[in-house]
Amino acid sequence: MRRGWALLGLLALAACSGVDDVSGLDRNTCGDVKEGALPGRTEAADGRESFLVRYRSGSRVSAAAVRRLGGEVTAQYHSVPAVAARLTPEERARLAADPDVERIEPDVQVRALRVPTAVGSVGEYTDAVRLVQAPRVWDANEDGVLDTGAPVGAGIRVCVIDSGIDRRHPELALPYVGGHDFVDKDEDPSDETDGVRGIGHGTHVAGIIAAQLSSGGTTLASMSRGGMVGVAPGVELLIARVLNVHETASISAVISALEWCTQNGAHIASLSLGASMDLGNTAREAFQRASDNGMLVIAASGNDSGDGYEAPLSYPAAYPSVLAVGAVDKDEEVASFSNRGPGLSLVAPGVKVLSSVTLQSATVSELDVEGVRFDSRSLFFSPAGDYTGQLVDCGQGEAQGCKGATCDGFVAYVRLTGNSRASTAAKSVMRQGAKAIIFGTDASDSEEWQKMLDGPGIEWVPSLAVGRESRASVLKNLGKPVRVNLRGVDYAEFPGTSMAAPHVSGVAALVWGSRPGLKASEVRTLLERSAKDLGDSGHDPRYGYGLVQAKAALDALQQMP
Repeated sequence: MRRGWALLGLLALAACSGVDDVSGLDRNTCGDVKEGALPGRTEAADGRESFLVRYRSGSRVSAAAVRRLGGEVTAQYHSVPAVAARLTPEERARLAADPDVERIEPDVQVRALRVPTAVGSVGEYTDAVRLVQAPRVWDANEDGVLDTGAPVGAGIRVCVIDSGIDRRHPELALPYVGGHDFVDKDEDPSDETDGVRGIGHGTHVAGIIAAQLSSGGTTLASMSRGGMVGVAPGVELLIARVLNVHETASISAVISALEWCTQNGAHIASLSLGASMDLGNTAREAFQRASDNGMLVIAASGNDSGDGYEAPLSYPAAYPSVLAVGAVDKDEEVASFSNRGPGLSLVAPGVKVLSSVTLQSATVSELDVEGVRFDSRSLFFSPAGDYTGQLVDCGQGEAQGCKGATCDGFVAYVRLTGNSRASTAAKSVMRQGAKAIIFGTDASDSEEWQKMLDGPGIEWVPSLAVGRESRASVLKNLGKPVRVNLRGVDYAEFPGTSMAAPHVSGVAALVWGSRPGLKASEVRTLLERSAKDLGDSGHDPRYGYGLVQAKAALDALQQMP
Protein backbone atom coordinates (compact mmCIF):
# COMPACT_ATOMS: atom_id res chain seq x y z
CA MET A 1 0.00 0.00 0.00
CA ARG A 2 2.92 2.39 0.23
CA ARG A 3 2.81 3.12 -3.45
CA GLY A 4 -0.14 5.49 -3.05
CA TRP A 5 -0.50 8.94 -1.59
CA ALA A 6 -3.18 9.43 0.77
CA LEU A 7 -2.64 7.10 3.51
CA LEU A 8 -5.82 6.06 4.95
CA GLY A 9 -4.48 5.63 8.39
CA LEU A 10 -2.82 4.12 6.54
CA LEU A 11 0.05 2.80 5.10
CA ALA A 12 -0.29 4.91 2.12
CA LEU A 13 -2.53 7.81 1.91
CA ALA A 14 -3.86 6.52 -1.26
CA ALA A 15 -7.45 5.80 -1.83
CA CYS A 16 -7.79 2.03 -1.82
CA SER A 17 -11.34 2.00 -3.00
CA GLY A 18 -11.16 -0.44 -5.86
CA VAL A 19 -14.07 -2.85 -6.00
CA ASP A 20 -13.24 -6.54 -5.72
CA ASP A 21 -14.44 -9.00 -8.33
CA VAL A 22 -16.99 -11.03 -6.41
CA SER A 23 -18.81 -12.42 -9.44
CA GLY A 24 -17.82 -15.95 -8.46
CA LEU A 25 -19.19 -15.73 -4.94
CA ASP A 26 -22.33 -17.61 -4.14
CA ARG A 27 -25.07 -15.17 -3.13
CA ASN A 28 -27.05 -16.76 -0.32
CA THR A 29 -30.26 -15.67 1.32
CA CYS A 30 -28.69 -13.45 3.98
CA GLY A 31 -28.61 -10.46 1.65
CA ASP A 32 -26.22 -8.41 -0.41
CA VAL A 33 -23.45 -6.04 0.57
CA LYS A 34 -24.71 -2.51 0.02
CA GLU A 35 -22.43 -0.27 -2.01
CA GLY A 36 -23.08 3.42 -2.46
CA ALA A 37 -22.83 5.00 -5.89
CA LEU A 38 -19.64 7.01 -5.76
CA PRO A 39 -18.91 9.87 -8.15
CA GLY A 40 -15.90 9.79 -10.36
CA ARG A 41 -15.84 6.06 -11.11
CA THR A 42 -17.72 5.96 -14.39
CA GLU A 43 -16.12 6.65 -17.74
CA ALA A 44 -17.63 9.26 -20.03
CA ALA A 45 -20.03 7.72 -22.54
CA ASP A 46 -19.52 10.47 -25.14
CA GLY A 47 -15.95 9.52 -26.02
CA ARG A 48 -14.48 12.68 -24.54
CA GLU A 49 -11.22 12.93 -22.64
CA SER A 50 -9.81 15.78 -20.57
CA PHE A 51 -6.96 17.92 -21.91
CA LEU A 52 -5.09 21.16 -21.27
CA VAL A 53 -5.08 23.35 -24.39
CA ARG A 54 -2.03 25.64 -24.32
CA TYR A 55 -2.09 28.70 -26.57
CA ARG A 56 1.04 30.33 -27.95
CA SER A 57 2.43 33.30 -26.03
CA GLY A 58 0.90 36.46 -27.39
CA SER A 59 -2.08 34.66 -28.88
CA ARG A 60 -5.59 35.22 -27.67
CA VAL A 61 -6.89 32.43 -25.46
CA SER A 62 -10.28 31.56 -26.90
CA ALA A 63 -12.58 29.38 -24.86
CA ALA A 64 -15.28 30.33 -27.35
CA ALA A 65 -13.29 28.80 -30.20
CA VAL A 66 -13.03 25.53 -28.28
CA ARG A 67 -16.77 25.55 -27.69
CA ARG A 68 -17.49 26.29 -31.36
CA LEU A 69 -15.66 23.09 -32.22
CA GLY A 70 -17.93 21.23 -29.81
CA GLY A 71 -15.50 20.97 -26.91
CA GLU A 72 -16.59 21.34 -23.27
CA VAL A 73 -14.48 23.99 -21.53
CA THR A 74 -14.08 23.19 -17.83
CA ALA A 75 -11.65 25.97 -16.84
CA GLN A 76 -9.90 29.02 -18.27
CA TYR A 77 -6.66 30.15 -16.66
CA HIS A 78 -5.13 33.57 -16.09
CA SER A 79 -1.65 32.61 -14.91
CA VAL A 80 -0.95 30.63 -18.09
CA PRO A 81 -2.51 31.02 -21.58
CA ALA A 82 -4.52 27.82 -21.45
CA VAL A 83 -7.93 26.27 -20.98
CA ALA A 84 -9.00 22.87 -19.70
CA ALA A 85 -11.46 21.08 -21.95
CA ARG A 86 -13.10 17.72 -22.59
CA LEU A 87 -12.66 16.78 -26.25
CA THR A 88 -13.52 13.98 -28.62
CA PRO A 89 -10.67 12.77 -30.88
CA GLU A 90 -12.21 14.70 -33.80
CA GLU A 91 -12.49 17.93 -31.79
CA ARG A 92 -8.94 17.54 -30.57
CA ALA A 93 -7.63 17.09 -34.13
CA ARG A 94 -9.47 20.20 -35.36
CA LEU A 95 -8.23 22.22 -32.40
CA ALA A 96 -4.64 21.09 -32.95
CA ALA A 97 -4.84 22.58 -36.46
CA ASP A 98 -5.47 26.05 -35.00
CA PRO A 99 -2.22 28.03 -35.52
CA ASP A 100 -2.72 29.78 -32.17
CA VAL A 101 -2.66 26.47 -30.28
CA GLU A 102 0.86 25.55 -29.16
CA ARG A 103 0.08 22.11 -27.75
CA ILE A 104 -2.63 19.91 -26.30
CA GLU A 105 -1.62 17.96 -23.19
CA PRO A 106 -3.37 15.22 -21.21
CA ASP A 107 -5.13 16.36 -18.05
CA VAL A 108 -2.98 14.19 -15.77
CA GLN A 109 -4.49 12.65 -12.64
CA VAL A 110 -2.81 13.21 -9.27
CA ARG A 111 -3.51 11.40 -6.01
CA ALA A 112 -3.51 12.21 -2.32
CA LEU A 113 -0.28 11.20 -1.13
CA ARG A 114 -4.26 14.28 6.06
CA VAL A 115 -5.15 32.53 17.77
CA PRO A 116 -6.95 31.28 20.80
CA THR A 117 -6.19 32.44 24.31
CA ALA A 118 -7.77 29.38 25.94
CA VAL A 119 -5.69 27.44 28.41
CA GLY A 120 -4.68 24.14 26.87
CA SER A 121 -2.38 21.35 27.92
CA VAL A 122 1.11 20.32 26.92
CA GLY A 123 -0.50 16.93 26.36
CA GLU A 124 -1.85 18.42 23.13
CA TYR A 125 1.71 18.80 21.80
CA THR A 126 2.24 15.79 19.55
CA ASP A 127 5.63 14.15 19.11
CA ALA A 128 5.69 15.43 15.53
CA VAL A 129 5.02 19.05 16.55
CA ARG A 130 7.82 18.82 19.10
CA LEU A 131 10.18 17.31 16.52
CA VAL A 132 9.93 20.49 14.40
CA GLN A 133 10.40 22.72 17.51
CA ALA A 134 7.02 24.47 17.24
CA PRO A 135 6.24 24.58 21.01
CA ARG A 136 9.65 26.17 21.64
CA VAL A 137 8.43 29.07 19.52
CA TRP A 138 4.99 29.74 21.00
CA ASP A 139 5.11 28.11 24.47
CA ALA A 140 8.69 28.47 25.66
CA ASN A 141 7.80 27.87 29.32
CA GLU A 142 5.68 24.76 28.59
CA ASP A 143 2.63 25.90 30.54
CA GLY A 144 0.04 24.95 27.92
CA VAL A 145 -0.72 28.58 27.02
CA LEU A 146 0.44 30.40 23.91
CA ASP A 147 3.03 32.99 24.94
CA THR A 148 1.92 36.59 24.54
CA GLY A 149 3.35 38.06 21.35
CA ALA A 150 4.97 34.79 20.27
CA PRO A 151 4.93 33.85 16.58
CA VAL A 152 1.90 31.68 15.84
CA GLY A 153 1.50 32.39 12.12
CA ALA A 154 -0.95 35.26 12.64
CA GLY A 155 -1.73 37.16 9.45
CA ILE A 156 -0.46 34.35 7.21
CA ARG A 157 -2.82 32.54 4.88
CA VAL A 158 -2.07 28.89 4.13
CA CYS A 159 -4.01 27.38 1.25
CA VAL A 160 -4.47 23.62 1.61
CA ILE A 161 -4.99 22.06 -1.84
CA ASP A 162 -6.30 18.63 -0.93
CA SER A 163 -9.52 16.67 -0.34
CA GLY A 164 -11.30 19.45 1.52
CA ILE A 165 -11.98 19.34 5.25
CA ASP A 166 -14.72 18.33 7.65
CA ARG A 167 -15.82 21.81 8.69
CA ARG A 168 -17.62 20.32 11.69
CA HIS A 169 -14.30 19.40 13.33
CA PRO A 170 -13.76 21.66 16.38
CA GLU A 171 -10.01 21.88 15.74
CA LEU A 172 -10.57 23.69 12.43
CA ALA A 173 -13.55 25.99 12.99
CA LEU A 174 -11.48 29.00 14.10
CA PRO A 175 -8.66 29.03 11.51
CA TYR A 176 -10.94 28.39 8.51
CA VAL A 177 -11.55 31.61 6.55
CA GLY A 178 -12.76 30.42 3.15
CA GLY A 179 -12.79 27.69 0.58
CA HIS A 180 -13.83 26.44 -2.82
CA ASP A 181 -14.76 22.97 -4.01
CA PHE A 182 -13.30 22.25 -7.45
CA VAL A 183 -14.89 18.78 -7.40
CA ASP A 184 -18.53 19.73 -6.76
CA LYS A 185 -18.12 23.28 -8.11
CA ASP A 186 -19.39 25.16 -5.07
CA GLU A 187 -18.14 27.22 -2.13
CA ASP A 188 -18.33 24.45 0.46
CA PRO A 189 -14.99 22.58 0.47
CA SER A 190 -16.28 19.69 2.58
CA ASP A 191 -14.71 16.27 2.05
CA GLU A 192 -18.02 14.89 0.81
CA THR A 193 -19.94 14.27 -2.42
CA ASP A 194 -23.56 13.09 -2.71
CA GLY A 195 -23.66 12.11 0.94
CA VAL A 196 -20.46 10.06 0.78
CA ARG A 197 -17.75 11.38 3.10
CA GLY A 198 -14.05 10.85 2.62
CA ILE A 199 -11.95 9.57 5.50
CA GLY A 200 -10.36 12.96 6.02
CA HIS A 201 -7.00 13.28 4.25
CA GLY A 202 -7.40 17.04 3.90
CA THR A 203 -8.73 17.33 7.45
CA HIS A 204 -5.61 15.52 8.70
CA VAL A 205 -3.32 17.85 6.73
CA ALA A 206 -5.16 20.97 7.92
CA GLY A 207 -4.98 19.81 11.54
CA ILE A 208 -1.21 19.38 11.35
CA ILE A 209 -0.95 23.01 10.30
CA ALA A 210 -3.58 24.76 12.38
CA ALA A 211 -5.36 22.63 15.01
CA GLN A 212 -6.30 24.71 18.05
CA LEU A 213 -5.48 24.41 21.74
CA SER A 214 -8.29 23.13 23.93
CA SER A 215 -10.61 22.39 21.00
CA GLY A 216 -10.74 18.62 21.01
CA GLY A 217 -13.30 16.38 19.41
CA THR A 218 -13.73 12.72 20.38
CA THR A 219 -10.19 11.72 21.25
CA LEU A 220 -8.19 8.53 21.45
CA ALA A 221 -7.61 7.13 24.93
CA SER A 222 -3.94 8.12 24.79
CA MET A 223 -4.71 11.77 23.95
CA SER A 224 -5.39 14.86 25.98
CA ARG A 225 -9.10 15.66 26.16
CA GLY A 226 -8.23 18.98 24.55
CA GLY A 227 -7.23 17.20 21.36
CA MET A 228 -3.99 18.29 19.70
CA VAL A 229 -2.43 21.50 18.44
CA GLY A 230 -1.00 22.30 15.04
CA VAL A 231 2.39 23.75 14.14
CA ALA A 232 1.00 27.26 13.52
CA PRO A 233 -2.29 27.71 15.41
CA GLY A 234 -2.60 31.37 14.45
CA VAL A 235 -2.76 30.97 10.66
CA GLU A 236 -5.75 31.56 8.44
CA LEU A 237 -6.74 28.46 6.46
CA LEU A 238 -7.94 28.61 2.89
CA ILE A 239 -9.24 25.24 1.66
CA ALA A 240 -9.22 24.29 -2.02
CA ARG A 241 -10.82 20.89 -2.55
CA VAL A 242 -9.46 19.13 -5.64
CA LEU A 243 -9.35 15.47 -4.52
CA ASN A 244 -12.61 13.53 -4.73
CA VAL A 245 -13.68 10.92 -2.19
CA HIS A 246 -11.43 8.43 -4.00
CA GLU A 247 -8.55 10.88 -3.36
CA THR A 248 -7.76 11.50 -7.02
CA ALA A 249 -7.79 14.79 -8.92
CA SER A 250 -7.06 16.18 -12.37
CA ILE A 251 -4.13 18.52 -12.79
CA SER A 252 -6.53 21.02 -14.39
CA ALA A 253 -8.33 21.29 -11.04
CA VAL A 254 -5.01 21.73 -9.22
CA ILE A 255 -4.02 24.59 -11.56
CA SER A 256 -7.41 26.22 -10.95
CA ALA A 257 -6.85 25.84 -7.21
CA LEU A 258 -3.41 27.44 -7.44
CA GLU A 259 -4.95 30.47 -9.14
CA TRP A 260 -7.75 30.61 -6.55
CA CYS A 261 -5.21 30.52 -3.72
CA THR A 262 -3.28 33.39 -5.28
CA GLN A 263 -6.42 35.45 -5.84
CA ASN A 264 -7.40 34.96 -2.20
CA GLY A 265 -4.14 36.21 -0.77
CA ALA A 266 -2.46 32.93 0.17
CA HIS A 267 1.15 33.23 1.26
CA ILE A 268 1.69 29.46 1.23
CA ALA A 269 0.15 26.61 -0.76
CA SER A 270 0.42 23.16 0.80
CA LEU A 271 -0.04 20.16 -1.50
CA SER A 272 -0.04 16.58 -0.18
CA LEU A 273 -0.74 15.04 -3.56
CA GLY A 274 1.16 14.07 -6.67
CA ALA A 275 1.89 11.72 -9.53
CA SER A 276 4.92 9.76 -10.65
CA MET A 277 4.84 11.28 -14.13
CA ASP A 278 5.58 14.85 -15.17
CA LEU A 279 2.31 16.77 -15.15
CA GLY A 280 3.13 18.60 -18.38
CA ASN A 281 4.55 21.93 -19.47
CA THR A 282 1.38 23.85 -18.68
CA ALA A 283 1.42 22.59 -15.09
CA ARG A 284 5.13 23.30 -14.74
CA GLU A 285 4.53 26.85 -15.95
CA ALA A 286 1.54 27.31 -13.62
CA PHE A 287 3.59 26.32 -10.56
CA GLN A 288 6.42 28.59 -11.66
CA ARG A 289 3.97 31.46 -12.13
CA ALA A 290 2.53 30.92 -8.65
CA SER A 291 6.07 31.12 -7.25
CA ASP A 292 6.86 34.21 -9.34
CA ASN A 293 3.72 35.84 -7.91
CA GLY A 294 5.15 35.50 -4.40
CA MET A 295 3.53 32.33 -3.09
CA LEU A 296 5.62 29.65 -1.38
CA VAL A 297 4.46 26.33 -2.82
CA ILE A 298 5.22 23.24 -0.71
CA ALA A 299 4.54 19.66 -1.82
CA ALA A 300 5.05 16.11 -0.56
CA SER A 301 7.83 14.15 -2.24
CA GLY A 302 5.83 10.92 -2.68
CA ASN A 303 5.48 7.50 -1.02
CA ASP A 304 6.81 5.14 -3.69
CA SER A 305 10.14 3.99 -2.24
CA GLY A 306 10.57 0.58 -0.68
CA ASP A 307 13.10 -2.03 0.34
CA GLY A 308 16.00 -1.78 -2.09
CA TYR A 309 14.31 0.90 -4.22
CA GLU A 310 14.56 4.68 -3.92
CA ALA A 311 11.87 6.34 -6.00
CA PRO A 312 12.50 9.78 -7.52
CA LEU A 313 10.49 12.81 -6.47
CA SER A 314 6.87 12.87 -7.55
CA TYR A 315 5.31 15.84 -9.32
CA PRO A 316 4.70 18.67 -8.54
CA ALA A 317 7.34 18.28 -5.79
CA ALA A 318 9.96 17.65 -8.49
CA TYR A 319 9.48 21.11 -10.04
CA PRO A 320 12.24 23.58 -9.10
CA SER A 321 9.61 26.19 -8.15
CA VAL A 322 8.19 23.84 -5.48
CA LEU A 323 9.70 23.09 -2.07
CA ALA A 324 9.79 19.27 -1.90
CA VAL A 325 9.34 17.57 1.49
CA GLY A 326 10.25 14.00 2.46
CA ALA A 327 9.33 12.05 5.60
CA VAL A 328 11.26 10.92 8.68
CA ASP A 329 10.22 8.89 11.72
CA LYS A 330 10.43 9.87 15.40
CA ASP A 331 14.09 8.85 15.43
CA GLU A 332 14.83 11.23 12.56
CA GLU A 333 15.49 8.35 10.16
CA VAL A 334 14.20 8.69 6.61
CA ALA A 335 10.94 6.76 6.18
CA SER A 336 11.29 3.69 3.99
CA PHE A 337 8.50 4.87 1.67
CA SER A 338 9.75 8.45 1.24
CA ASN A 339 10.77 9.45 -2.30
CA ARG A 340 14.22 10.99 -2.72
CA GLY A 341 16.32 12.93 -5.18
CA PRO A 342 18.65 15.89 -5.65
CA GLY A 343 15.65 18.24 -5.71
CA LEU A 344 14.53 17.29 -2.19
CA SER A 345 14.53 20.37 0.02
CA LEU A 346 13.55 19.32 3.57
CA VAL A 347 12.21 16.45 5.65
CA ALA A 348 9.59 16.48 8.41
CA PRO A 349 7.64 13.97 10.53
CA GLY A 350 5.73 11.51 8.37
CA VAL A 351 5.38 8.26 10.36
CA LYS A 352 2.49 7.71 12.80
CA VAL A 353 1.50 11.37 12.68
CA LEU A 354 -1.51 12.16 14.86
CA SER A 355 -4.04 14.68 13.58
CA SER A 356 -7.72 15.37 12.97
CA VAL A 357 -9.87 13.35 10.54
CA THR A 358 -13.48 13.40 9.39
CA LEU A 359 -15.65 13.18 12.49
CA GLN A 360 -16.16 9.57 13.63
CA SER A 361 -14.42 8.22 10.51
CA ALA A 362 -11.71 6.46 12.51
CA THR A 363 -12.42 3.80 15.12
CA VAL A 364 -10.72 2.14 18.07
CA SER A 365 -11.50 -1.49 18.80
CA GLU A 366 -12.21 -3.74 21.76
CA LEU A 367 -12.41 -7.53 21.52
CA ASP A 368 -13.87 -9.29 24.55
CA VAL A 369 -14.66 -12.96 25.19
CA GLU A 370 -16.39 -13.69 28.51
CA GLY A 371 -14.58 -10.86 30.25
CA VAL A 372 -11.17 -11.59 28.72
CA ARG A 373 -9.89 -8.80 26.46
CA PHE A 374 -7.60 -9.44 23.49
CA ASP A 375 -5.31 -7.00 21.66
CA SER A 376 -6.92 -5.90 18.41
CA ARG A 377 -6.93 -3.15 15.80
CA SER A 378 -9.86 -1.75 13.89
CA LEU A 379 -9.81 -1.75 10.08
CA PHE A 380 -9.98 1.48 8.16
CA PHE A 381 -13.44 2.15 6.77
CA SER A 382 -14.94 -0.18 9.36
CA PRO A 383 -17.90 1.58 11.00
CA ALA A 384 -18.37 2.09 14.70
CA GLY A 385 -20.63 -0.51 16.29
CA ASP A 386 -21.08 -2.92 19.18
CA TYR A 387 -22.09 -6.49 18.45
CA THR A 388 -22.03 -9.71 20.49
CA GLY A 389 -22.55 -13.04 18.76
CA GLN A 390 -21.34 -16.59 18.44
CA LEU A 391 -17.79 -16.89 17.04
CA VAL A 392 -17.89 -18.89 13.78
CA ASP A 393 -14.90 -20.19 11.81
CA CYS A 394 -15.15 -18.86 8.25
CA GLY A 395 -11.80 -20.11 6.97
CA GLN A 396 -10.34 -17.62 4.49
CA GLY A 397 -13.73 -16.13 3.73
CA GLU A 398 -14.79 -18.55 1.02
CA ALA A 399 -18.36 -18.68 -0.25
CA GLN A 400 -20.35 -20.96 2.08
CA GLY A 401 -17.21 -21.33 4.19
CA CYS A 402 -18.65 -20.24 7.53
CA LYS A 403 -19.22 -23.36 9.62
CA GLY A 404 -22.49 -22.97 11.48
CA ALA A 405 -23.47 -19.70 9.81
CA THR A 406 -26.96 -18.35 10.33
CA CYS A 407 -28.75 -15.37 8.86
CA ASP A 408 -29.66 -14.39 12.42
CA GLY A 409 -26.10 -13.16 12.79
CA PHE A 410 -22.72 -14.23 14.15
CA VAL A 411 -19.12 -13.04 14.51
CA ALA A 412 -16.96 -14.37 11.66
CA TYR A 413 -13.33 -15.38 12.17
CA VAL A 414 -11.40 -15.03 8.89
CA ARG A 415 -7.76 -15.94 8.26
CA LEU A 416 -5.85 -13.37 6.18
CA THR A 417 -2.79 -14.88 4.55
CA GLY A 418 -0.28 -13.50 2.08
CA ASN A 419 -1.88 -10.98 -0.24
CA SER A 420 -5.48 -11.96 0.48
CA ARG A 421 -7.90 -9.05 0.46
CA ALA A 422 -9.89 -8.24 3.56
CA SER A 423 -12.66 -6.69 1.47
CA THR A 424 -13.22 -9.81 -0.65
CA ALA A 425 -13.50 -12.01 2.43
CA ALA A 426 -15.68 -9.47 4.25
CA LYS A 427 -18.23 -9.35 1.44
CA SER A 428 -18.41 -13.14 1.38
CA VAL A 429 -19.00 -13.63 5.12
CA MET A 430 -21.45 -10.73 5.28
CA ARG A 431 -23.51 -12.48 2.61
CA GLN A 432 -23.48 -15.53 4.87
CA GLY A 433 -24.95 -13.49 7.73
CA ALA A 434 -21.92 -12.14 9.65
CA LYS A 435 -22.70 -9.04 11.74
CA ALA A 436 -19.09 -8.49 12.84
CA ILE A 437 -15.71 -9.81 11.64
CA ILE A 438 -12.41 -10.74 13.30
CA PHE A 439 -9.48 -11.05 10.90
CA GLY A 440 -6.52 -13.17 11.99
CA THR A 441 -3.29 -11.85 10.45
CA ASP A 442 0.33 -12.96 10.12
CA ALA A 443 1.60 -9.66 11.54
CA SER A 444 2.96 -9.40 15.06
CA ASP A 445 1.00 -7.46 17.65
CA SER A 446 4.16 -5.41 18.26
CA GLU A 447 4.64 -4.41 14.61
CA GLU A 448 3.31 -1.30 12.90
CA TRP A 449 0.58 -2.52 10.57
CA GLN A 450 -2.85 -1.51 9.47
CA LYS A 451 -5.49 -3.43 7.52
CA MET A 452 -8.22 -1.70 5.60
CA LEU A 453 -11.45 -2.32 3.79
CA ASP A 454 -12.50 -0.80 0.49
CA GLY A 455 -14.14 2.55 0.84
CA PRO A 456 -15.77 4.89 1.16
CA GLY A 457 -19.33 4.07 0.16
CA ILE A 458 -19.70 0.42 1.25
CA GLU A 459 -21.77 -0.50 4.29
CA TRP A 460 -19.44 -2.79 6.19
CA VAL A 461 -20.07 -4.48 9.53
CA PRO A 462 -17.75 -3.68 12.48
CA SER A 463 -14.41 -5.32 11.69
CA LEU A 464 -11.13 -5.67 13.55
CA ALA A 465 -7.89 -7.65 13.26
CA VAL A 466 -5.69 -9.60 15.66
CA GLY A 467 -1.99 -10.39 15.29
CA ARG A 468 -0.30 -13.77 15.34
CA GLU A 469 0.25 -13.69 19.13
CA SER A 470 -3.49 -13.37 19.78
CA ARG A 471 -5.18 -15.31 16.99
CA ALA A 472 -4.66 -18.80 18.44
CA SER A 473 -6.19 -17.76 21.76
CA VAL A 474 -9.13 -16.14 20.00
CA LEU A 475 -9.76 -19.30 17.96
CA LYS A 476 -10.07 -21.35 21.17
CA ASN A 477 -13.37 -19.53 21.73
CA LEU A 478 -15.22 -20.82 18.67
CA GLY A 479 -18.87 -21.25 19.50
CA LYS A 480 -18.76 -18.84 22.41
CA PRO A 481 -20.35 -15.37 22.54
CA VAL A 482 -17.78 -12.77 21.46
CA ARG A 483 -18.11 -9.00 21.72
CA VAL A 484 -16.71 -6.78 18.94
CA ASN A 485 -16.89 -3.10 19.88
CA LEU A 486 -15.64 -0.26 17.66
CA ARG A 487 -15.86 3.29 18.98
CA GLY A 488 -15.77 6.25 16.60
CA VAL A 489 -13.09 8.92 17.12
CA ASP A 490 -12.10 12.16 15.40
CA TYR A 491 -8.32 11.62 15.23
CA ALA A 492 -6.01 9.09 13.63
CA GLU A 493 -2.34 8.42 13.02
CA PHE A 494 -1.43 8.54 9.34
CA PRO A 495 1.94 7.84 7.73
CA GLY A 496 3.25 9.42 4.53
CA THR A 497 4.99 12.39 3.02
CA SER A 498 1.45 13.81 2.87
CA MET A 499 1.87 14.40 6.60
CA ALA A 500 5.42 15.77 6.31
CA ALA A 501 4.60 18.60 3.90
CA PRO A 502 2.11 20.43 6.18
CA HIS A 503 4.68 20.46 9.00
CA VAL A 504 6.94 22.51 6.74
CA SER A 505 3.98 24.69 5.70
CA GLY A 506 3.30 25.42 9.38
CA VAL A 507 6.91 26.27 10.17
CA ALA A 508 7.04 28.55 7.12
CA ALA A 509 3.95 30.34 8.46
CA LEU A 510 5.60 30.87 11.87
CA VAL A 511 8.64 32.42 10.22
CA TRP A 512 6.71 34.54 7.75
CA GLY A 513 4.23 35.73 10.38
CA SER A 514 7.07 37.00 12.55
CA ARG A 515 8.30 39.21 9.68
CA PRO A 516 5.56 39.74 7.08
CA GLY A 517 7.86 41.72 4.80
CA LEU A 518 9.84 38.62 3.83
CA LYS A 519 9.68 37.24 0.32
CA ALA A 520 8.72 33.62 -0.28
CA SER A 521 12.23 32.88 -1.53
CA GLU A 522 13.68 34.30 1.70
CA VAL A 523 11.40 32.12 3.84
CA ARG A 524 12.46 29.06 1.87
CA THR A 525 16.14 29.91 2.24
CA LEU A 526 15.74 30.42 5.98
CA LEU A 527 14.10 27.03 6.42
CA GLU A 528 16.79 25.28 4.40
CA ARG A 529 19.74 27.01 6.08
CA SER A 530 18.41 26.39 9.60
CA ALA A 531 17.38 22.75 9.10
CA LYS A 532 18.92 20.05 11.27
CA ASP A 533 21.46 18.33 9.07
CA LEU A 534 20.79 14.59 8.85
CA GLY A 535 22.42 11.84 6.82
CA ASP A 536 25.45 12.86 4.77
CA SER A 537 26.96 16.22 5.67
CA GLY A 538 25.27 19.04 3.80
CA HIS A 539 22.49 18.65 1.27
CA ASP A 540 21.81 15.07 0.20
CA PRO A 541 19.07 13.29 -1.82
CA ARG A 542 17.63 11.38 1.17
CA TYR A 543 17.20 14.24 3.68
CA GLY A 544 17.61 17.35 1.55
CA TYR A 545 18.94 20.13 3.78
CA GLY A 546 17.59 18.27 6.80
CA LEU A 547 14.76 18.29 9.35
CA VAL A 548 12.81 21.57 9.39
CA GLN A 549 13.30 23.45 12.70
CA ALA A 550 11.01 26.29 13.75
CA LYS A 551 13.09 27.70 16.63
CA ALA A 552 16.34 27.53 14.67
CA ALA A 553 14.71 29.27 11.69
CA LEU A 554 13.44 32.12 13.87
CA ASP A 555 16.84 32.43 15.54
CA ALA A 556 18.41 32.72 12.09
CA LEU A 557 15.83 35.33 11.16
CA GLN A 558 16.93 37.49 14.09
CA GLN A 559 20.40 37.64 12.55
CA MET A 560 19.01 39.11 9.34
CA PRO A 561 18.85 42.87 8.89
